[in-house]
Amino acid sequence: MTQLKENLKNNKFLVLVLMAYVGVSIYMPDKFIHSLGNSWYYIKEMLMIMPVILLLTSLITAWVPRKTIENAFGSNSGIKGSVFSFLLGSFSAGPIYAAFPVCKMLLNKGASISNIVIILSTWAVIKIPMLITESKFLGPEFMAVRWILTTIAIFMMGFITAKFVKTKDLPADDIELSSPENSLSLDREYCIGCGVCTKIAPSHFHMVNKKARIMTQVITLAEQASINEAVEKCPAKIIRFHP
Repeated sequence: MTQLKENLKNNKFLVLVLMAYVGVSIYMPDKFIHSLGNSWYYIKEMLMIMPVILLLTSLITAWVPRKTIENAFGSNSGIKGSVFSFLLGSFSAGPIYAAFPVCKMLLNKGASISNIVIILSTWAVIKIPMLITESKFLGPEFMAVRWILTTIAIFMMGFITAKFVKTKDLPADDIELSSPENSLSLDREYCIGCGVCTKIAPSHFHMVNKKARIMTQVITLAEQASINEAVEKCPAKIIRFHP
């Protein structure tokens, strides 16, 4: 029962949507059938796109060092980071919901709030193929003016959002981020629940809801060998250790 309440609490929006469907099915059955058809169309689209996106983010998480992401998209990347973010969003393919796991992964790796806003915004409204189509139907002058004004607005939104929203304000229940005082870190989102780390270093890792979690950052010299072994043998490559 406790687990059920926790699941309902963590999926409030989904519960509201299901309740709305039930209400529509009772009071407007003809609309209900049409709604199901539309929903199934988007679900099929997501089932085709999201596995690829999640695989990509998992590979980047495992192979791309945090320092690389911080240098390219972090708060100290300056205008270079803004340009990289703009280009990433502009040349990305797929619907906007595919950008959310990518941006979450970049945030976990050290990207700044302003650059995430730029990526999401350009992904939504300034993709190169879309500009070509816009020019064809509405004319190059319309496309150019709209592109310039939208680009200015995007950079302004990134700057303003970063002033009001900080990384610490974002949901981070599944993330163990590294910091100067935290030499041991892991990304719980991509944990496959194998339990290898808990067997190798049980004093530093334990399982919570089938996901590994760090118990303590206090690591003695004698314990570093077991931590390094856990890092090496983790099949998902989500554990980071910097003595």
